[in-house]
Amino acid sequence: MSKRNMDPKKQPMLAQPPEERRRNFREVALGYSAGQAAAEAARCLACKNKPCVAGCPVGIDIPGFLARAAEQDFAGAYEVIARDSSLPAVCGRVCPQETQCEQRCVRGIKGEPVGIGRVERFVADWQAAQTPAAQDAPGRKEDAPRMAVVGSGPAGLSCAGELARNGCAVTIYEALHTPGGVLVYGIPEFRLPKAIVRREIDALKALGVEVVTNAVAGRSLTIPELLEEYQAVFIGSGAGLPRFMGIPGENLNGVYSANEFLTRVNLMKAYRKDSATPIQRPKRVAVVGGGNVAMDAARCALRLGAEEVSVVYRRSMEELPARAEEVEHAQEEGIRFRLLTNPVEILGEDNWVRGIRCAKMALGEPDASGRRRPVELPGEFLELPVDCVIMSIGTSPNPLLTGATPGLSTQKWGGIIADEAGRTSLPRVYAGGDAVTGAATVILAMGAGKTAARAMLEDLEKGGADHGI
Repeated sequence: MSKRNMDPKKQPMLAQPPEERRRNFREVALGYSAGQAAAEAARCLACKNKPCVAGCPVGIDIPGFLARAAEQDFAGAYEVIARDSSLPAVCGRVCPQETQCEQRCVRGIKGEPVGIGRVERFVADWQAAQTPAAQDAPGRKEDAPRMAVVGSGPAGLSCAGELARNGCAVTIYEALHTPGGVLVYGIPEFRLPKAIVRREIDALKALGVEVVTNAVAGRSLTIPELLEEYQAVFIGSGAGLPRFMGIPGENLNGVYSANEFLTRVNLMKAYRKDSATPIQRPKRVAVVGGGNVAMDAARCALRLGAEEVSVVYRRSMEELPARAEEVEHAQEEGIRFRLLTNPVEILGEDNWVRGIRCAKMALGEPDASGRRRPVELPGEFLELPVDCVIMSIGTSPNPLLTGATPGLSTQKWGGIIADEAGRTSLPRVYAGGDAVTGAATVILAMGAGKTAARAMLEDLEKGGADHGI
């Protein structure tokens, strides 16, 4: 048994220097060495009640995999993780561990919590380096239950993995030409290299999961049509419909939704000189919003050559919803934070953006989100000279699928109504992830996909019970 490491601080993780990374799309965080991973894992106290597990949406046995990692038994550590997670290399990089598993870590009471995500990332990368990219699919009965998954984002991939491991024949239908959902179109290369996403999807294919691309649910296929062919359908189509503020000037050239901007950069590789996808290379950029997507958009704009990038946010730094690590990286790279400012008009010239006018704000009492409500200061304004504005104020589910599915109950804002197990108003139809909750985190979507898969299997055992909520 390895000696417990009582260092109050995490093992530091190397990163590209800010002056280098702000002009390239290579991964910023460089990960742990084997020695660092083992040393960090040895900081775990192996608590009997495992509070960290309660904070993990997919229920990974965290003390179990850390104990093996501490002994440098990385194969064993991976085996423990893989029982509950289909995407460990992804989660190790982009999950908000600081508000989930690590927030519950006992070591965090008198020091820094165990770097659970960092060790998970190392273990997943180590395992990938030891095994071939693809393996023979496991044996499956000819009469295996046939399941359809709509969407290949984190919810769909997690659902498909859970079903495949339980002997189902699974087909994923993806609207885009490349599987991965938000993992490929939303999250930049410098946070999540796309080779890692491909690797995780290849692992699912090795389990026998079939992936069909360019299949637009609601157009080229419908849920009623899928129900004729499959015993159950899971909808994990995400929330890709962008929101705008409804202020003057939003129709000017140089105004993007964060979704469009990031899709051009990440999925279509517009940052490459040989890319056929056009994209503006602005000099002065304002990104409106304060979440992780806003940080991604701002940092991508910088890497496209922008001289000045500002994040415009109507609350203070304390209310900023983005991960602390992403905010820190953005600040290191020179991105400015224009806090307590709220856009009221986008200014134009010759139909192109030339500036953005913002009202100055103050914070009042907390609202329903628990954050202090921003209040406009009468007559106080700020004008920023910019040639590009990126709106990152949230998304909602695309109504194309729900509109083509009679009887599928939805929220007023477009989210599919599902119970805690993922069951919808339609028999044999399940849903989870951003399509139900609106834009959230990768790991929450994965948890929803896994939960729905278990409900699908449970109902199947009962004879395909026509549940309906």
